Amino acid sequence: MSKDDLILPKDFPQLKNDTFLRAARGEETEHVPVWCMRQAGRYLPEFREFRAGKDFFDTCRSPEACCELTLQPLRRFPFDAAIIFSDILVVPQAMGMDVQMVAGKGPTFPEPLKEPEDLQRLQVKVDVEKELGYVFKAITLTRHKIEGKVPLIGFTGAPWTLMSYMIEGGGSNTHSKAKRWLYRHPEASHMLLKMLTDVVVEYLLGQVAAGAQALQVFESHAGILGPVQFKDFSLPYLRDIARRVKDKLKEKGQDVPMIVFAKDAHYGLEDLSQSYYEVVGLDWTIDPRSARERTGGRVSLQGNMDPCALYSPKECISDIVRKMLEGFGTRGYIANLGHGLYPDMDPENVGTFVEAVHQHSIQMNKQV
Repeated sequence: MSKDDLILPKDFPQLKNDTFLRAARGEETEHVPVWCMRQAGRYLPEFREFRAGKDFFDTCRSPEACCELTLQPLRRFPFDAAIIFSDILVVPQAMGMDVQMVAGKGPTFPEPLKEPEDLQRLQVKVDVEKELGYVFKAITLTRHKIEGKVPLIGFTGAPWTLMSYMIEGGGSNTHSKAKRWLYRHPEASHMLLKMLTDVVVEYLLGQVAAGAQALQVFESHAGILGPVQFKDFSLPYLRDIARRVKDKLKEKGQDVPMIVFAKDAHYGLEDLSQSYYEVVGLDWTIDPRSARERTGGRVSLQGNMDPCALYSPKECISDIVRKMLEGFGTRGYIANLGHGLYPDMDPENVGTFVEAVHQHSIQMNKQV
């Protein structure tokens, strides 16, 4: 295969391990599939070495770099899925906002949105191919280089989460500036959320066209909203994204499983399970049995081990995993952490987690 073929989204190698995709659709699997949010990350020495001295968003814009970082964890661990290395804030960038990754501070918007009139600064009609084509190229290249080992997941931030960053200007504990908009400027808030939704839909469709085999929508800031605001400013847009993406894919005869991960949105579990997503991701504060009951078998579930459990001794990790699997059961379930891996985690403990999921679930399936 020539170098040129590696950038064309066709003739991909045949998929050898479809366990993750089958679990997403609620089908039987030999073992429970497992992957980790932020599995390509700073907990790996090779990641730190590769990224040293490079600007974060420059790395995001290099398809070769994103491909390498996506593949690094697969060389170490028998994960059942890979997620493309990128960032949710490439969407605000595509809409014309400046975002920088500042050392020790994280993502920073030098000029955040302050008042509704600031919406005029945003690019409403975004040419995703032009603005985010580098992500699509990274997905295509990675699909070829992954050689069918596991499926590749594409992702995006959800509208409310992106909106909160664009107004806060970075991370926040209270998100009070963004929530102020919801209370004081509800119309402008809905206008911004609709603009973001339109871009996100096109962005996700572009990822599938490039070769993504599943999609995850991160509503990372869901927990900062109460049930009323969640139903007004988050849920309708999450549903709209799934419905529109699925309708467009159906026209092409495609069917790609979608995962929604709304962190800390306990109150939204029933609603999320009826929002056109095949999989609902859970954080670690939700009891597995209760989640099964509340979602009523409508969706597959993903999660939800406390990331900090990976600081435990290895034998304890295995025990925690076994209890988690007993809570969820082995059908319609994808094992993951309840949030991303932290930079100071021992890669060996990540390996123990992955092995424990495989071993315990194989045992449990034999006993059924």
